[in-house]
Amino acid sequence: MKRVALLVALLLTTAVAAAGDVRIGPQGPGFYRMRVGADEVTALLDGTHPFPADELLTHVDRARVDDLLKAEYLASPVQGSINAFLVKTADRLVLIDTGAGPLYAGDGGFLPMALLASGYRPEDVTDILLTHLHRDHVGGLIRNGTMLFPNATVHVSKADADFWLDTANERKVKDILLPMFPGAMDSLGPYLKAGRVATFQGETDVLPGFHAIPAPGHTPGHTWYLVTSGSEHLLAWGDTVHVAAVQLAEPGASIRYDVDEEAAAASRKRALDEAVAKGYWVAAAHVSFPGLGHIRRTASGYAWVPVNYTRTP
Repeated sequence: MKRVALLVALLLTTAVAAAGDVRIGPQGPGFYRMRVGADEVTALLDGTHPFPADELLTHVDRARVDDLLKAEYLASPVQGSINAFLVKTADRLVLIDTGAGPLYAGDGGFLPMALLASGYRPEDVTDILLTHLHRDHVGGLIRNGTMLFPNATVHVSKADADFWLDTANERKVKDILLPMFPGAMDSLGPYLKAGRVATFQGETDVLPGFHAIPAPGHTPGHTWYLVTSGSEHLLAWGDTVHVAAVQLAEPGASIRYDVDEEAAAASRKRALDEAVAKGYWVAAAHVSFPGLGHIRRTASGYAWVPVNYTRTP
């Protein structure tokens, strides 16, 4: 009996210790799937990054930023998602942006794990569409200096390639943008060497069902991709919005990372109006994961309507 009592006491002590040992580990691999027409769209989370909204947003009062964040139970710095989007068509596997990869230290680089967890391998990707060449969109192209997606062709606007792959343009930008040059060069370098980079100009069909729309301002060649399948459309708008809680209420609020803040604001207003008028699905690089949803108009601005979660697409 004494042995049983001792065993029970030991088990109870262990249970209490375990119950009091509360540890918070990382989230599971970030992927979320839905359908757009006949296409399968998978949002992939590369990571989250602290974003000092009250310091980086421009053309909006700092107190207004703080109030809008507070209304959403947020405060600066806001943990911003770094999202990429995988589109499976009948004959292609297309990745829109690649995340920050190793360029944001421990804040990014989780896209390969999310990709594998979603059932695909890097070598399955046939095409990569880049909205622009900032580090948090191109860094995921490489691993240890080599191509992570060895069978993919990388598509990017000629305007962005000409700008960020030429160090002579460093004198034209704010200091905050200088790291974007080596980020673009290092990330695209192996693909350029392998002849796997294709540039395009203006509004055009880059691939069947993938229509490129120039949206300059954030970068010279910042591009939206309108993905169409049947009667449904998905607008992958890159960095049109960085802090939804602020910029949907105040669309004129730009960011210090914009090359041309006024042009970026004009592109943002155009995207919001089109998304509302045409009922587009939106794939947003920095709206809270999965970054898929719709835009609705409010009395004074716009609001984000996230995708309704479903267990199966």
